[in-house]
Amino acid sequence: MTGADNAGVIVRPPLLYAVALAAMLALRWLWPLPIFSGAAFWPGLALVTLAVGLLIWGRQTLVTGGTNVDPSLPSTAVVTSGPYRFSRNPLYMGLTVVYLGLTLALDTWWGIILLALVLIVMHRGVIQREERYLERKFGDGYRQYRAAVRRYL
Repeated sequence: MTGADNAGVIVRPPLLYAVALAAMLALRWLWPLPIFSGAAFWPGLALVTLAVGLLIWGRQTLVTGGTNVDPSLPSTAVVTSGPYRFSRNPLYMGLTVVYLGLTLALDTWWGIILLALVLIVMHRGVIQREERYLERKFGDGYRQYRAAVRRYL
């Protein structure tokens, strides 16, 4: 990581999930690999709807808290309200649940297979980098928050 005032993440999370979704669609077209033979379409869409609500809530909480949403920009505050009371990464959880809901709606194991890869990249290349950055920048304030709130759920 350079001396820049940001987390130095290796990819913007929405882009990572979009690329995985595009790959899932291409692989599904080539070889469908159904999970439930179409039975999970509506539950998948329900998950997408719930996750979009979480994404909106989490984003608005960051904006109200006075910090940047984009991890390539400097963080200006540790936000501990809204969904950040329950998880240190509600936006990333929301992206994951949207992707999982689309996987169910599209009924393909490819989504699950690719999600495993996405989660590895998110954990190592985004979340761990953000945590190191926030600890360096906010010190004890961030360490106390990290000790009180789970990384995921």
